[in-house]
Amino acid sequence: MTTVLITGAGTGFGHEVSLRMAEKGFDVIAGVEIAAQVFTLSEEARKRGVSLRVEKLDVTNDGDRQKAADWDVDILLNNAGISEGGSVADIPADNLRWQYEVNIVGPVALTQIVLRNMVQKKKGKIVFMSSVAGLTTDPFAGAYSSSKHAIEAIASALSQEVKEFGIEVATVNPGPFLTGFNDRMFETWESWEDDPSERLFDYSKIAFPHEQYDPEPVFETTVGVLTGEIETYRNVEPKEIIAAQREQLNAVWTQKVTDGLGQRAPLVQKAYDIKPGTPVKEG
Repeated sequence: MTTVLITGAGTGFGHEVSLRMAEKGFDVIAGVEIAAQVFTLSEEARKRGVSLRVEKLDVTNDGDRQKAADWDVDILLNNAGISEGGSVADIPADNLRWQYEVNIVGPVALTQIVLRNMVQKKKGKIVFMSSVAGLTTDPFAGAYSSSKHAIEAIASALSQEVKEFGIEVATVNPGPFLTGFNDRMFETWESWEDDPSERLFDYSKIAFPHEQYDPEPVFETTVGVLTGEIETYRNVEPKEIIAAQREQLNAVWTQKVTDGLGQRAPLVQKAYDIKPGTPVKEG
């Protein structure tokens, strides 16, 4: 039976993908950050009539990571991650460090452990839950986006490095999906240990500057990538935003540093105008 290790399975994308992979008959090891989530996910699996193994696996904890050396993983989904919001000018250094520790250092360290068995078997698959934020960048999301840009670079390098060992690498790049993850990013300032009077922005007045989609396409695409039904390296969802992503990437080549100088950027203004959790209008 093919063994799939999914990190960050306590909530969001990882939670649902773990259950769906179990429904498809895979041997799923669902890694959750905190012990309380072990029971919660186990109960959800029982209610849905599927079998999976839930393990406490905080990717920032070396003891947790080392357990994976004995699991003989065939497919790894690096899904665990956090989002630290705030302007580059304001975000405290400790929050920035933690963003990188959870989203970059922890997943890479876990990947190194899991890869050893894959290399010996000359087969395996590593999938990174990246983001469209790994391709383009929004205001107030520089810390999170930079962590996903790093994951894009790591995945690309790893893909080239492990081909000779028969190991596949892919990314899944969700856009703005209504899971609560994006809105929580714009609430992290509430726990900052700084002097609010020195901030450039009043974060109580801004929100995630995009309407958000139903997450179903991410579940389907991630499962497809893990099972091999989808073979593309980069997998953006929803597909309707791909053209806009490419346009935004290409625009940088002709952008001038004086463009819009002295004016509020459109997405910054939208962050002031939009309400948290605004869904995309159907039709």
